[in-house]
Amino acid sequence: MLRVNDLTYRIGDRVILDGASFTIPEGARVGLVGRNGAGKTTLFRAILGDLPTDDRAIGLPKGMRIGAVAQEAPAGPETLHAVVLAADTERARLMQEAETADGIRRAEIETRLVDIGAHSAPARAAAILHGLGFDAAAQARPCSDFSGGWRMRVALAAVLFSEPDLLLLDEPTNYLDIEGTLWLYDYLQKYPRTAIIISHDRDLLDESVDHILHLDRGKLTIYRGGYTSFARQLAEKRVLQAKAKAKQDVERAHLQSFIDRFKAKATKARQAQSRMKRLAKMEPIAALIEDDVPVIHLPSPEKPLSPPIVAMERVQAGYADRIVLSGLNLSLAPDDRVALLGANGNGKSTFCKLIGGRLAPLTGQVKRSSKMDVAYFAQHQLDELRPAESAVAHVRTLMPGEPEAKVRSAAARLGFGAAKADTPVQQLSGGEKARLLMGLAAFRGPHLLILDEPTNHLDIESRQALVEAINDYEGAVILVSHDRFLVEACADRLWLVSDGTVKTFDGDMDDYRRLVLAGPEREERDAESSGGKQAEARRAGVERRAALAPMRKRLEGVEARMAKLTAAIAKIDAALEDGTAFRENAAKAGEIARMRAEAADALAAAEEEWLNLSAEIEAA
Repeated sequence: MLRVNDLTYRIGDRVILDGASFTIPEGARVGLVGRNGAGKTTLFRAILGDLPTDDRAIGLPKGMRIGAVAQEAPAGPETLHAVVLAADTERARLMQEAETADGIRRAEIETRLVDIGAHSAPARAAAILHGLGFDAAAQARPCSDFSGGWRMRVALAAVLFSEPDLLLLDEPTNYLDIEGTLWLYDYLQKYPRTAIIISHDRDLLDESVDHILHLDRGKLTIYRGGYTSFARQLAEKRVLQAKAKAKQDVERAHLQSFIDRFKAKATKARQAQSRMKRLAKMEPIAALIEDDVPVIHLPSPEKPLSPPIVAMERVQAGYADRIVLSGLNLSLAPDDRVALLGANGNGKSTFCKLIGGRLAPLTGQVKRSSKMDVAYFAQHQLDELRPAESAVAHVRTLMPGEPEAKVRSAAARLGFGAAKADTPVQQLSGGEKARLLMGLAAFRGPHLLILDEPTNHLDIESRQALVEAINDYEGAVILVSHDRFLVEACADRLWLVSDGTVKTFDGDMDDYRRLVLAGPEREERDAESSGGKQAEARRAGVERRAALAPMRKRLEGVEARMAKLTAAIAKIDAALEDGTAFRENAAKAGEIARMRAEAADALAAAEEEWLNLSAEIEAA
């Protein structure tokens, strides 16, 4: 059991933890929530003993093992599997001692090794690494072969494998893809000891924890249940506290009025003194203040484009030295909401560059609307912000020659009002930087918005604001995110990036989760039957392409008809706007208007036919 009693911690004049107290029962899985900068990581550091605190403020059972992800990811020549096994220091020490021990001591060691499951440890370590995205070949490679993000996964695997009595995880999904995140949900649900997890992932906080610890203005309150239950309890608490405060305010005003009227009268002096004492003893009920969450604004395109805005046929994509994706036959409508699924390294970023026009196809054809404007947001672009300049300065570069008031108004729409408008970027939080970069990318109302992990650094309230912004946006969206709540709230279609291609995923996120968690067994079954199936699949592919050829030809004909009708409507609109037709020949003007209506009806029918044909081709 973990007890924190009257814990106070300050940084300069700022109080981070203000007499914070709570108790966590043994075996509880606790989600630690609070706004960015509230002090969640500070609390972790205090529990770990990295910060000076009163000896009586934090009570831990004697001998309790505390585990957290190492700040520095492993980067040596050891294999991933060896690094994870070494995290169980007792097992490593006993295994080494067993090599030279004999007699009674050897028997004691073997008994203890059996008790801690030492002989099944290699399989358990491999299973954890596999769940976090490392196949058998990757597990045998040295840590130095991997990038920083992948090595952080190894550090996470190591602390999970060691199964400490108190597990502390700070935003563990930030360096995972959605496959690793879904696996982690399942793992934490079954974690046999106590865990505290800082997270802004609502699904994790609903599925994998049984308590919520809320840090707000230095105070800590613990609630039973997941995040949805906590949010309901907090809302009810705010309503009740607001009512109690209003009632107390009326009573205080009544007492003060009596005191003011009668304190100078001898006949009422005693009653006035009594009311003064009562007023002094009345503890004021503080109003629960809700932090304002800046609205995220993603401006919609001024004029929608005719579908499709992107169409791919037999496309192969990659780089000069390697092919990443092939066999791409996909199309994107002007209002599509598509989430890309698939493990990191499968080609999601390559596909985003391809569909956004940043990467040319190696073979095949990619048709894009000539007027399409694309906005691209990715976390690595945060480095492109100019650290010494403010949000207003960044907006000003997009509005040359505009009045200062107009520039500041535009910055305010991005969430940078008077209080933050002139703050240098280097002093902004990670969430504020992400919000600024997203607003700058979408500043001119793009037709296609590509969002690659947009929720990193955003707290729960800001993630909800992002959901609302995406759903209000009227263009097309390609979304890559490990946040299941965001995917389910925003995406209408799921595309799976795997096995060197991109294809429609027929199912929802629950179906995909089952697919991910069945991973190792499914791969073994697939491997056993892959030989005969490959030839069968090639034959089926040839037959399918032959069957689809007439439909694709019809689709091309419909696209050509749509282009002609769009051009005709534009020409008619120009004539009607000119007005000379009305002055010279009213009957002719009426005829032109009738032609315009007929062309519009024909275009709508062509668009409907295009959508139906596209759906048939994708289904096939």
